Amino acid sequence: MGLKKRDTFLKQLLLFKDTDNVKIVTGIRRCGKSSLLDLMIEHLKENGVDPHQILKMNFESLQFSEMTYKEVYQYVLAHKAEGKRTYLFFDEPHMVNQWERTVDSLRCDIDCDIYITGSNSHMLSSEYSTLLSGRYVEINMLPLSFKEFVDFRDLAIREEISPLGGTIKRCYDKDGQPYDMNEVFESYLKYGGMPGLSELPLSEEVASRYLDSIYNTVINNDILERNVTEEKTKIADPFLLRKLVLFLADNTGKEFSYNKVTAAMNENQRLSDDENVGNHKVMSYMKGLLNAFVFYEAGRYDLRGKKLLKTNGKYYIVDLGLRNYLLGYKPYDRGFTLENLVYFELLRRGYMVNVGKVDALEIDFRAVKGSNVQYFQITESLKDEATRNREIRPFDMIDDHYERVILTMDKGAYNINGIRVLNIVDWLLEE
Repeated sequence: MGLKKRDTFLKQLLLFKDTDNVKIVTGIRRCGKSSLLDLMIEHLKENGVDPHQILKMNFESLQFSEMTYKEVYQYVLAHKAEGKRTYLFFDEPHMVNQWERTVDSLRCDIDCDIYITGSNSHMLSSEYSTLLSGRYVEINMLPLSFKEFVDFRDLAIREEISPLGGTIKRCYDKDGQPYDMNEVFESYLKYGGMPGLSELPLSEEVASRYLDSIYNTVINNDILERNVTEEKTKIADPFLLRKLVLFLADNTGKEFSYNKVTAAMNENQRLSDDENVGNHKVMSYMKGLLNAFVFYEAGRYDLRGKKLLKTNGKYYIVDLGLRNYLLGYKPYDRGFTLENLVYFELLRRGYMVNVGKVDALEIDFRAVKGSNVQYFQITESLKDEATRNREIRPFDMIDDHYERVILTMDKGAYNINGIRVLNIVDWLLEE
């Protein structure tokens, strides 16, 4: 299969093309980082850059994996373009000890534009940040959005007139076979958005095996083998790590407390040293999962006090397919599933996302991009009056005039006292 467009992330790279900033693409393994580099290379060639100006090195390949940082430096010098800018693409350079010294030296010594991928944010340690002194930009890549999921499956969406005069959306494959939009969306909720799945037939067995390989690679390569947290605590207990992953996956979108999590980890715990797990150890393992981009944190924002709170945030898993692989598919768990989906869609759209707190009530998300602020509530349906009142009530307590949105599986779009109510699938398919 040829390269599929990931325009959301390619546009972010292009914003910083030919600047002094090192472009660092981060994200969980197999979310498409290497393909994004290939898309950037393709863009350069299509826009007049000579292939001799482009050098890509994949440090998971045997061709480069045994190199020292000095050998990488010398290799680039030997292959750089003469008299022209060289575009350098380093895939997983953290495999090379002191790789950051090579990158910083090349940035200073030759005319180059540098792009890097990494599957662990620990590579952006304080040491590297200090070395580059702010001369890098991080682009965090995510699995496929629903819109990309449709595209990667070679499906086309058409808006048609229904027999009753309304408009409906339908999906068609390249042979003209129609698919019900709800069925396509259900597949996305079930199997997630890892790009590699688009090359495979969708079934529970195939998806489970594929996602199992991703999970084990992330756990073994990006956490257990090399992950030492900033506090120099080694993450070495696979049993505790697995138990923590399952707990967080099962509690996606729920208020987080270290005391609660630590108590859960100690329940029926197998401990080699016969001691309970403490908050500090749980915090270290949590940091490892965040570093590997398995989970993301949404802090809690006090809408009255206009400040970010230090406790009781929420965690969301990077891919719903991974969650279903870990826990089994739960079609009844729709509320938290939709909330998880919306959180990452807002991140893709460039928003900073927090959980909103207004007195004792909660707004699912406060999304901020520059001067644009929006509030979101997510619920499966507003047809029940009690649910409708529950979702609207926190909005009524906010004393500003930013846009308020409720996303639901109900059909249609309408307003309730200035609150926009949108179908979640329609919202996901917006430009």
